[in-house]
Amino acid sequence: MKVPTTKRAGSSLSRQRGVTLIIALIMLMVLGLLAVYAVRAGMANLLIVNNTQLRHEAFATAQAAIESTLSSTAFMTDPANVSAAPVAVDLDGDGRPDMSAGLTPAPACYRARAVKSTELDPSNAADLACMVSNQSGGIDSASGATAGNSLCADNEWNLRAVVVDAASGASVAVNQGVSVRGLVTDAATNCP
Repeated sequence: MKVPTTKRAGSSLSRQRGVTLIIALIMLMVLGLLAVYAVRAGMANLLIVNNTQLRHEAFATAQAAIESTLSSTAFMTDPANVSAAPVAVDLDGDGRPDMSAGLTPAPACYRARAVKSTELDPSNAADLACMVSNQSGGIDSASGATAGNSLCADNEWNLRAVVVDAASGASVAVNQGVSVRGLVTDAATNCP
């Protein structure tokens, strides 16, 4: 009687081994799918970080072009010539330019505003050059300044730098307004 009992236990054991194999294969497949999902999510995050870095580099290049243009001593008198050549920027310090920015359209002065004498600070050396020496309250015939106005004007400019990097496909356009203080006579010439 013991022989039939052994056969039943043997067939039950073989059935359990088959189920264990199927469960192990399903678990292996689930782990494989999780690994594929993790790799894809990691690659997507890497692409996002790379695109963000390229955008920041393009923005920094545009800002460098604007700062280079504003730093030029000829900016107020000949803005079209100062901004004609693209500005190349070396971002990684290897001595080769990585991106370049162009100022398009050329910088334009869109408004000149006379600075009132009351807006000037006598303790500021830059403001001393703007102060009218004639205190009669009329027009200073030597300088052309009218009563209440100083010898200086704030010229307001708009600069637009565009970066299009063919290697990475990054593109950025940065607009920046700037106010530059100069003499009223120069403002009449440089800012129509």
